[in-house]
Amino acid sequence: MSQPSTAPAAPAGPRVPEAVHRRRWAILGVLMLSLLIVVLDNSILNVAVKTISAPAPTGIGATQSELEWSINSYTLVFAGLLFTSGLLGDRLGRKKVLLFGITVFGIGSALAALSDSSAELIAFRAVMGLGAAFVMPATLAVLMNVFERDEQPKAIGIWAGSVGLAIAIGPITGGILLEHFWWGSIFLVNVPVVVLAVVLMAWLVPDSRDPDPGRIDIPGVFLSVVGLVLLVYGIIRGGELADFTDATVLAPVLGGLAVLTLFVLHERRSDHPAIDMGYFKRPAFSAAVAAIALVFFALMGVTFFSAFYLQSVRGYSALQAGLLIVPLAVAQMVFAPRARLVVERFGARAVCTGGMFLVAVGLGAFALFDADTPLWLLEVVFFVQGAGMAHIMPPATVAIMQSLPREKAGSGSAINNTFRQVGGALGVAVLGSVLSSTYRGEIEGHLGAVPGALRETAGESIGATLAVAEKLGPAGQGLIAPAYDAFLSAMHVTAIGSAAVALVGTVVVAVFLPPRAPAGPAPDASVPAGTAKAGESAGRR
Repeated sequence: MSQPSTAPAAPAGPRVPEAVHRRRWAILGVLMLSLLIVVLDNSILNVAVKTISAPAPTGIGATQSELEWSINSYTLVFAGLLFTSGLLGDRLGRKKVLLFGITVFGIGSALAALSDSSAELIAFRAVMGLGAAFVMPATLAVLMNVFERDEQPKAIGIWAGSVGLAIAIGPITGGILLEHFWWGSIFLVNVPVVVLAVVLMAWLVPDSRDPDPGRIDIPGVFLSVVGLVLLVYGIIRGGELADFTDATVLAPVLGGLAVLTLFVLHERRSDHPAIDMGYFKRPAFSAAVAAIALVFFALMGVTFFSAFYLQSVRGYSALQAGLLIVPLAVAQMVFAPRARLVVERFGARAVCTGGMFLVAVGLGAFALFDADTPLWLLEVVFFVQGAGMAHIMPPATVAIMQSLPREKAGSGSAINNTFRQVGGALGVAVLGSVLSSTYRGEIEGHLGAVPGALRETAGESIGATLAVAEKLGPAGQGLIAPAYDAFLSAMHVTAIGSAAVALVGTVVVAVFLPPRAPAGPAPDASVPAGTAKAGESAGRR
């Protein structure tokens, strides 16, 4: 049923130049290529950790801790600089920042591929995180400046769908590369894609910036970087130890929260803030930010334990496990670009609430899975989760980005991605800790016959238990069935926790997200440089 029009739309504001408007879909393709390679790289690495841990020449003999830090060094730099990179894009020009980021990411990829040691790999992964931090906010900020407001939901849906594509092809690409080439190929494959992206960006992507940014808020930028790095480090450390009460966890977490509190207080008093805290008073903005953080908290946690379920309990290879989560990615690719049509009919609140509820149902379903659950049921659950995500991310992102003036698109994108990254890191760490501690409690009673030197190691995870069982030979066979039972019990507890978080997100969206977006755009502070006059492109399609 169509909604009655009660008032004319607000003035359309400055419009996109005609020359940019004509090539907007080609520009979106370049932005998707950049986003694809950044997201794909992390999903590829998850497939390769076993190979990298093997002794040379197969791998580099990385320990479990070194493997974790090859992932965490990227996450730490990426999350810590997301907000700053968005601000720099608004000031220096989003095209310049995007070109810088993708170039640094390519250089880091080439160096990571040629690493001779775990220390080198960790360092070069941090370089890749630096580049990625400048790429991700810039892609969304450029998108907001090349599409008119009425087309932005469609473009954001396609942009979000590219993440689903990366999730789908990452493990498959990684599996194929590892079968035919050495482990470094998973990083080296980025280089030709980066070269292509740089050429296309230089040719197609227009530059844009805030025409009146004012003085740069150096104390605010400094506080944001320090606060985010401390917070994310503490979260990562807590996940490693499966203990959030340890002093080495509490100190950085509490320190990070304290610094971020100072950041907020400083921003509220500053006459040239890095981010206007008044944006968070807008229900559409703050509820959408909370939804993104909560859904990634829940989803990254379940992605973490589902990998162990598929490989350790069900016995699938990394490549097969990657293929099994394709339905999740396919659902995102199919539904994300079309989410705007559902929003137009039912409103953002109803659509996001329904999407969050679907994610909660999908997560809760893992509490019912065992070692013999039919695969078709697992595939249905992954598809439901993907469909839920596809009806959360695009409308929530639209709500965030359209709450801000166009010239602040970099800041808006940075906030969107920062909350998503911190939410995801918390999900892996907190839910991973729940999984680990529950597993240890379940398996400890079965480790009496394990030699003392191996007992602590055997209780760390199902992978460690099975490795010790294999090392013990026939004497270790009695550990296998209890390990499966202990993991399934731990997975059920973690799944319930994940679903509970998603249900909290459902309530937040249902209560605080406005039913529909405002009729007109957020006011532009001024006309961006090079933007055509309002009448210049009237009547465009």
